[in-house]
Amino acid sequence: MTDAVEPEVQREEMEVDVLIVGGGCAGLAAAYHLATRIETHNAEVAGGVRTGDPIPDQMIVVLDKASEIGAHSFSGAVMNPVAIREMMPDYRERGCPIDADVTQDAVYYLGKDFKLKAPITPPPFVNHGNQILSLSKFNRWLGAQCEAKGINIFPGFAAVEALYDGDRVVGVRTGDKGRDKHGNRKANFEPGMLLKAKVTIFAEGTRGSLFKHVAKRLNLMDGRNPDVYEEGVKEIVQMPAGTVTPGQVIHTIGFPLTKGVGGTFIYTLPNDQIVIGLVGYLDTRDPLFDPHRELQKLKTHPFIRDMLEGGRVVAYGGKTLPAGGWYSMPKLYADGMMVIGDSASMVDVKKLKGIHLGLKSGMLAAETALEAVLKQDFSAATLAEYERKVNESYIKTELWQTRNFHQTIGIGVFRSMPLLALQEVTGGRGIWDGMRIEHTDAHTTEEAAEIWGPRPLECEENQLPKPDGTLFFDKLSSVYLTGTMHDEDSPNHLLLRDPRACSDHCGPKYKSPCTHFCPAAVYEMVPDAERPGHERLQINYTNCIHCKTCDIKCPTDNIEWTTPEGGGGPQYKET
Repeated sequence: MTDAVEPEVQREEMEVDVLIVGGGCAGLAAAYHLATRIETHNAEVAGGVRTGDPIPDQMIVVLDKASEIGAHSFSGAVMNPVAIREMMPDYRERGCPIDADVTQDAVYYLGKDFKLKAPITPPPFVNHGNQILSLSKFNRWLGAQCEAKGINIFPGFAAVEALYDGDRVVGVRTGDKGRDKHGNRKANFEPGMLLKAKVTIFAEGTRGSLFKHVAKRLNLMDGRNPDVYEEGVKEIVQMPAGTVTPGQVIHTIGFPLTKGVGGTFIYTLPNDQIVIGLVGYLDTRDPLFDPHRELQKLKTHPFIRDMLEGGRVVAYGGKTLPAGGWYSMPKLYADGMMVIGDSASMVDVKKLKGIHLGLKSGMLAAETALEAVLKQDFSAATLAEYERKVNESYIKTELWQTRNFHQTIGIGVFRSMPLLALQEVTGGRGIWDGMRIEHTDAHTTEEAAEIWGPRPLECEENQLPKPDGTLFFDKLSSVYLTGTMHDEDSPNHLLLRDPRACSDHCGPKYKSPCTHFCPAAVYEMVPDAERPGHERLQINYTNCIHCKTCDIKCPTDNIEWTTPEGGGGPQYKET
């Protein structure tokens, strides 16, 4: 953890009924739906429609580490509206910030200097009926809907430790504020709080820094495939007036990705904006995979270059997303806790869709929490109802159809096409069902020389196009567009287990992958003043945009991402 636990620190303790850790769409949906269901229950009791007692006011709390709801929210994003329509039928009338309804979709294969359009859009990429939106704007709006129902939202509070009574989760501790980079108290020191809850819902997003420890302690991944992930980056390009028709969705495969599996997405927005992004699997063998560099290279392709002619990049960001699917989902409950959304690996990686699954999982967790409140029983026996609800919902229907997808496409896009087509017609089974993932993303990394030859850093494919500050950017300039801020005199939240391993092992063998895969120039190899002729890893933690790739892909498992002081990180507005 990034803060020291000192016996003399007096921590305020707060008792709450339902605690939700994470203010993304899944966590906000859980809070909103629970409040709505309580209102409905009490109205039915008052009207004689339902027997029983009304539910007294419940203290529902949402914790979020961002400075405000939405500031850390980042996605493509194209949303299937099925869940928001179910949760809030009048969402459009309430001002839900939908940018555009999808009216056109297409898929292209890109060679280095040519394109081939698929004559028919493959089923996973048909998006008619879906909606293009900014996830940061959507979550800000959803947070406002929650606050209107009296839900307590505490932004700027990072949960750093789960609290237990035996193996029952009973809440969380939030991180201290006002410590210097050495961990000492500053004049503005504020100790973290102890939030005690009857039920805690983990909604931290991808690679939840708290939930991964909870899952390990409570053996929630027993019998499951290991977690595997994708990393994505995107930019928003402002185009000249009158040049963009909103509502288009384009996906491409091929260029610029040559050593791994992935693809790109392009969405058109009102106000003459184009969203362009790239996603790659993190179980790539390539130690030099750099999604930021690949995104810059994508814009050199004639098809893309012509599309973006006259534009300028106005926003940038990056994140990871779970890719393991159904067989990588943890057990979803235990005494006193449930887990929802990306933290539970609920993403349809074939369609690159997860928002509606996050919303639906939050709703199902809320319905289970309501039953627990009515019975005043928050044991695993009661909360198991949540997993049953998931298994009977379209969450399972969709994820079951893609249960073997990641395992298959990992052999390569073209080699896997016949197998993926067979999965499409057999409901996800294909030739083999229950396909195992035997690796973590970190341990698929191979030596740079094995992948690229004797001079890997000099290969043409690994060169960044020349930045121009308009359409092409170096990594540090792109970070500026995220608005990222951390207190420079605060503890480093990126924990390095063995600094010597970076210079003595990882650098020579792998060419320091963290200096490539990090989309925010956090990691840098610099001369080591204490060891002439050697380099050391410098961690520029104030650049961190919280994608957590370093926690996933470091080939020596040498980096742990922990939560920084609450409020730090990207300040996304448009993503």
